[in-house]
Amino acid sequence: MPISVFDLFKIGVGPSSSHTVGPMQAAFKYVTTLREDSLLTDVGHLEVHLYGSLSATGVGHATDHAIIMGLMGERPDTIDPSMIDPAIKALKESQSLPLGRQKNVMFNWDRDLYFHEESLPHHPNAMRLAAFTSQGQLLYENTYYSIGGGFVVEQAQVDRPLDDLGGVTIPYNFDTAEELLALCKQEQLSVSRLMLENEKVWRTEEEVRNELWRIWQVMCECIDNGLAHEGILPGGLNVKRRAKLLHQRLQAAEQNDCLIATTFSAMEWVNIFALAVNEENAAGGRMVTAPTNGAAGIIPAVLHYYMKFQANACEKNVVDFLLAAGAIGILCKKNASISGAEVGCQGEVGSACAMAAAGLADVMGGTPEQVEHAAEIGLEHNLGLTCDPVGGLVQIPCIERNAIATIKAINAAQMALHGDGTHFISLDKVIRTMRDTGRDMLDKYKETSKGGLAVNAIEC
Repeated sequence: MPISVFDLFKIGVGPSSSHTVGPMQAAFKYVTTLREDSLLTDVGHLEVHLYGSLSATGVGHATDHAIIMGLMGERPDTIDPSMIDPAIKALKESQSLPLGRQKNVMFNWDRDLYFHEESLPHHPNAMRLAAFTSQGQLLYENTYYSIGGGFVVEQAQVDRPLDDLGGVTIPYNFDTAEELLALCKQEQLSVSRLMLENEKVWRTEEEVRNELWRIWQVMCECIDNGLAHEGILPGGLNVKRRAKLLHQRLQAAEQNDCLIATTFSAMEWVNIFALAVNEENAAGGRMVTAPTNGAAGIIPAVLHYYMKFQANACEKNVVDFLLAAGAIGILCKKNASISGAEVGCQGEVGSACAMAAAGLADVMGGTPEQVEHAAEIGLEHNLGLTCDPVGGLVQIPCIERNAIATIKAINAAQMALHGDGTHFISLDKVIRTMRDTGRDMLDKYKETSKGGLAVNAIEC
């Protein structure tokens, strides 16, 4: 099925697209089905079962809270993050869940929430929801898979044959970077323009531009919030927010003419932008998946860098950046994965770095070949990156990792723009390598917090 740029850039909440946004969306879909099938009024109590990575790091990623909020009728794109903790506290005290905002049902946090070590066959991020009558009769159950970036599929979709999925037909369908480049050459289109033509299958051009601008505004709000907040991040690791203090120091240094050069200043700014986003994400704030929450700081930071330091930067640049970045995200998702639970952090930070590099190259006037080269450089130098969050929290090494990747993305774009687009290793080969590396990677390095820094950071 065709993937839209808006499938990659979704407004939600932190700290994880696969472990927070996806599960909340799945639970909301579950309640919607109960309502549409006229079953909601018969529900007496519920059970929530988490499997694989959702079970292993679900508490640290607030998966349990997200599912409960979805069952209460909240959606990740509209929920007020500040209401989550009070709602969970009230539920634990009353053992009563306002299902779909319509009916209170029994829910005992310690009895009705199950964490299973086993993984289900389709994907490591699996959850099963079951509703029962007051007499214990099963009313309806369904299994959902949160496959990365907030994407959710249910069991019926997994079981359905590929040729029975339906969907729209886009004018320029591409499954590989090679096909994308061939289409751009044939139609004499930039990568961003080709993506815009595809998006017009779902929305008018004005709607596409307005919605991408709205996405950008939420990204900017997230940066602003990250620069305004300070203190200790939740979760127990006592990680201190740094973005606000670093921002204040940078502003003071620039006012006093203490910075060595503009280039150094730009690097400082882009680091701070990324830290701000990912600290806000770790705190459970309003986010945009880009393409995931764990890697959500890279694209906003690089785009903010462009908008701040490029003379005459405008709304069109924002739209083109996100469209070109989206094209690369589609290739990564189609041919490998953007899920840390499936291929490690190379699928999250690596994909985001490649997307940001491509977006920057496009708005800097790069040819489609240079855009592809920028993405290739960005992804190639994140191959093998593991997902081993300490304490199951999207904090260490995730926050700093985003800042490092922003610099990589800018460097990748600059290197590609200095060339003519020809290079030895193609983006398709790098994406294929990411897929194969992810398959070979031990599960303990794929968002389970059972290996790597997650265990070596603990003092015995």
